Order: sequence, then C-alpha cells, then structure tokens
Amino acid sequence: MAILDSKIPEGPLADKWTNHKNKINLVNPANKRLIDVIVVGTGLAGGSAAATLAELGYNVKAFCFQDSPRRAHSIAAQGGINAAKNYQGDGDSTYRLFYDTIKGGDYRSREANVYRLAEVSTNIIDQCVAQGVPFARDYGGLLDNRSFGGVLVSRTFYAKGQTGQQLLLGAYAAMNRQIGRGKIKMYNRHEMMDVVIVDGKARGIIARNLVTGEIERHAAHAVVLGTGGYGNLFYLSTYAMGSNASAAWKVHKRGAFFANPCYTQIHPTCIPVSGDHQSKLTLMSESLRNDGRIWVPKNKEDVEAIRNGSLKPTDIAEENRDYYLERRYPAFGNLVPRDVASRAAKERCDAGYGVNKTGEAVYLDFAAAIERYGKEQAHVKGLNEDDKALVTKLGKDIIKAKYGNLFQMYEKIVDQNPYETPMMIYPAVHYTMGGLWVDYNLMTTVEGLYSIGESNFSDHGANRLGASALMQGLADGYFVLPYTIGDYLAHDIRTGPISTATKEFEEAENEVRERIDKLINNNGTKSVDHFHKKLGKIMWNKCGMSRNEKDLKEAMTEIAALREEFWKEVRIPGTQNEFNEELAKAGRVADFLELGELFAKDALVREESAGGHFREEYQTPEGEALRRPEFKYVSAWEYKGEPADSVEHKEDLVYENIEVKERSYK
Repeated sequence: MAILDSKIPEGPLADKWTNHKNKINLVNPANKRLIDVIVVGTGLAGGSAAATLAELGYNVKAFCFQDSPRRAHSIAAQGGINAAKNYQGDGDSTYRLFYDTIKGGDYRSREANVYRLAEVSTNIIDQCVAQGVPFARDYGGLLDNRSFGGVLVSRTFYAKGQTGQQLLLGAYAAMNRQIGRGKIKMYNRHEMMDVVIVDGKARGIIARNLVTGEIERHAAHAVVLGTGGYGNLFYLSTYAMGSNASAAWKVHKRGAFFANPCYTQIHPTCIPVSGDHQSKLTLMSESLRNDGRIWVPKNKEDVEAIRNGSLKPTDIAEENRDYYLERRYPAFGNLVPRDVASRAAKERCDAGYGVNKTGEAVYLDFAAAIERYGKEQAHVKGLNEDDKALVTKLGKDIIKAKYGNLFQMYEKIVDQNPYETPMMIYPAVHYTMGGLWVDYNLMTTVEGLYSIGESNFSDHGANRLGASALMQGLADGYFVLPYTIGDYLAHDIRTGPISTATKEFEEAENEVRERIDKLINNNGTKSVDHFHKKLGKIMWNKCGMSRNEKDLKEAMTEIAALREEFWKEVRIPGTQNEFNEELAKAGRVADFLELGELFAKDALVREESAGGHFREEYQTPEGEALRRPEFKYVSAWEYKGEPADSVEHKEDLVYENIEVKERSYK
C-alpha cells in the first residue's frame, strides 16, 4: 500500500502556514527566468496562478479549450466570495470561517488546509479591490457583505449576482498584462490530451489544437491543473456544456490518485428540469436565500390545483404555506447548508408537495422581503408606509439592486416575473468536492504535477459552503501555489529546458493519436450525446441526491456495459484535422464513462452519510446524514487499469483544534 504523505507542517494550527513559508525553498528572481511552468485551465484558479507565476518571473504556458481565458466557467459564479474580514462586526474571525468550513463539510476535510484557506481569505479581497473588481458597497462606501448557507455571520463579498464574472475579469486582466510582457504564452482553443512523465516527474503535456486538429508537444519543469470539476458526469448540471474531467482523469491514469469522487454537491436553488430537450440547468444564486423564503403548500389539494393551473401560488394564504426550512431548522432557517436544503426539498417533493407539473419544484418567494425593504425605504424617505403600491415599488427597487440580473435571467428562461410570483427551484448538480488528491503544497501523487481550485479535493470535505469556491480558487492561485511550487522548482534551476524529443513524449503522443483514430474511425450508429444522456440518467437515478447499496452496484454494472457499448457504437462525423466539437466531446464522455464507475465504487465503499454523500442506509430518525467515525478519512483511489480494479488508499483526518460533534443547524 502506498503511503499518502500530506506534508502538513508541524506546530500550532495558526502558525503552520507562516512557518512553512519561512522554511521552504525559494527560487531567486534570476533563476525563475530559467524555469517553465504549464498551467492548464484559465478560470479563477488557473488564471490567478498563471498571472502570479508570470509576475514572479517564471515562463508560463497557459492552455484553455475556450476561445478566450475569460470564457472559463468561473465567469458563471453568481453569489459571492467569502472572507473573514468581520466588516459587519457580527463576530466573524479566521477561526469562525475555518470552523464553519469544517462543519459545513461534515467533518471530512483536512484541518490544516482549511485553516490556511480562512487565513488567506482576507488577502483575496484586498487583491481584487486593487484590481478594480467592483464589489457592492454600502451607503457609506464601504464594502458590503451578505450571508450564505451554513453560517451565522455576513462574510460574503459580492457584485450583484455576477461576482464570478467580475473576479475572473480581474484575473484575466492580470494575465493579459503578463501576456503583453511575453511572460505568459497563451494557447486558446487547445485541449490537454495527456500528461508526460519523465523519470517520475511531470514534464509536459500533449495538447490538441481544437481548430486545426494538430497534436502538439509542450514541455515544462512543472504542470499545474486548474481544470475545474466533473459535474457534467450527470449530463444535466449547472456547469457549462464544455466543462469536463478529462485533464484530471488523464493524470489519474498516469499515477495521480483521485480523492473522494462520490462527494458531489447538489445545489438547492436551480431552475427545475423542464423536459428531455434540455442540455443544461441554470443556477439561481444561493444569495437569493438571504431574502427569499422557501415553501410548499401544506395541503395536497392546493398542490394539485397549482399543477393544473386553477390556482396561483400568490392565492395561497400564509397559514396554508409550509416554510419547511424555517420549520425544521429555526436557527438557520432558509440559510442552512446546500446539502441540507437540497435533501429537504427532495423530501417535500417525494412526499407529493412539488409544485410544477413534474412534481419536482418548490417555491422561493420574495414577497415578504419586498414588503420589508419597501416599508423601510418609505420610513427613511418619510413616505406613507401604509401605501401598498408605493411600498411594493420601493421594495422591488431594493431587490433589483441586489439581485436584478438573476431575476432577469429567471424571467427569460421561465417566462414568469419573479417580482410578482414566486420562483420555482429544485436541486441540481453544481460542484464536485472530490478531485485529485494533493498534499499541503497542492502537489498530486505525481511529482511536479499540481492541482488547484475545484480540480483538487482539499478544502471542502463532503459539502462546500456557498461562496467558498471562488475563495479556494483565488487562494490557491494567488497566495498558495506561487509559494509552494518554488519549493519543488528550486531543484530545477540547473536542469535546463525540458526537451520534447524524447521517447516519453513520443509514446504519449502516439497513445493520443491512437485514441483519436479509434474514435473517429469507429463508424458506429449512435451519437456522443446518446451515451452521455444515458450515463447522466444512471448517475442521477442511482448516484444522485441519495444512494443505496443496490443502486450503486447496479450503477457500476450498467456504466461498465454502457462504456463497452460506447466504444462499439459511437459515431463521430467529420475528420480529426478540423474543428470538430463532436470529436472533442467524445473524448470527454469516454473519460466520464470511466470516472462514473469509480464514483459509484467510492460511494459504495463509503458506508456512511456525510454532506453531499447520502446513503439511505445511514440516516438519523429525522432523515439527516449519519456519519460513522470509522470513515473519518479521505479515500484516494489508485488507477489499476479498470475503474472496478482501482485500489483505495486512506488519509486519516486528524482534528486537534476542533471538536467533531453532531452537525446540527437547528
């Protein structure tokens, strides 16, 4: 059994990161010019890392499959980014953010990494303000904050409902400056097809030019993956259509352990599925739960009347509404963590209270917030607080200022005005807490290969708190990796340029070409999407919001059979030497068909419920997740030729600074 060395520094928790930085090796500025680093992915993690490494003096090659780095999926993030600045004076602190993150992850994340994340969170806001990110500000001009699920403070910085866009544009501007200096060489419309390992170290990648189909070799002294999560495994998700797991899966097959694949986040606040024609789902930011109240009708006859169109939700009296989150979790109410809110919505809908035609939707209602804000504004302006029309108008103006683009997006998709009638929402796949296993330095089990942001497993445990994805991506890229990678690269200052004219590069390139040839010449009868949709249905029905032993065993068998059928029956039009999105998609779905089986295996082995992983056999009498102490570890899977043959290694989680207890939000 391989031993997982997490390289967590000695000493008190609050001193670990500072002491570690003081003791690790550095590369002097003149020597940084001799070192090349490849960064794959240009979202918040990859973009911030590429910009910072180039600023430090390294020669960076950055790759993205989009037509521009600013098209990375980080741009879709809506609600905000956490930081423990305590601007609201409501009791926040570095320790409180650390505690909330560990508890929110159901005590399944690595203590030292999470504390470091909380510690550097405050630097991120200063960095982004300096870049010109237009965070929301209060009346006095100070940065504003709002609250998110799983916390009792307001620590989320935001820019309306488009925080990801504004943060990514900041990182993109920093990248552009380095591209202009010649320190970043940018490869748009390029997809990483494999990693090249020389003498046990990651020394480059094989990439495909998606426009011409040309296969290219790229060498470097280290490779960094910031390639996001694998939620599109489920076909329908809030991810961009192009988001995929191929880079992470390719390096997994080259020796990088894959950690906790079954930890997937179902976001409670998404626009419900409307039919089989859909190719993706749309997120409605968790920030809406600050002001929106979630409910379903108390009476089944009201539910039936709403479904057949004879009753409007606004016609249902207050006493006939079940605000079930406020009822079940009075302390946190509508701001319980995402896994708790998602399961609660599923429970109500499974019980027959879902409010759309499919029975899979609940209401998110802003009427009370509009009235509250309206009365406050009328009072401030010295106007009549009993004038209902005036109060409604003033209240809508406040809601529009806070969430306007989200309401506009909802109306365009659903064709209902959410100012006038409650939004309909339902849980959907949104984020993956699992990913490549990394140590404290963010290095995988392959030397010189790093994984940052959502592509690694390290910070969120079994459930990510809202507004922490942007925090982790920027923390890794701006403030962690640029330090830790130097410790490794300090040994390469006399290595010289890495040659691509070696047998390792040749063998990796030949394997890529063989795989592409096999796909393009398969001449089957079914489209790539046919297989992706079938995989998605298996994953959602048997590995989705709840899992059980029988379903997981069936899922493994069905996915293996579907993978076999894929390689016999998939048909890809066009050629390989042109812009061929079906070919690119086929490679990604082929990887999903392997990852999906490992996902099910991981969920089957983990005989407990924790966070986003809910095994029906392990729940409390109230239907909450039931952790088991014997599973207080990270599962890190080693590839052995087939997903079913993968070997599990364990990193035990040790909590010396936090008490593991019941995860109550009541």
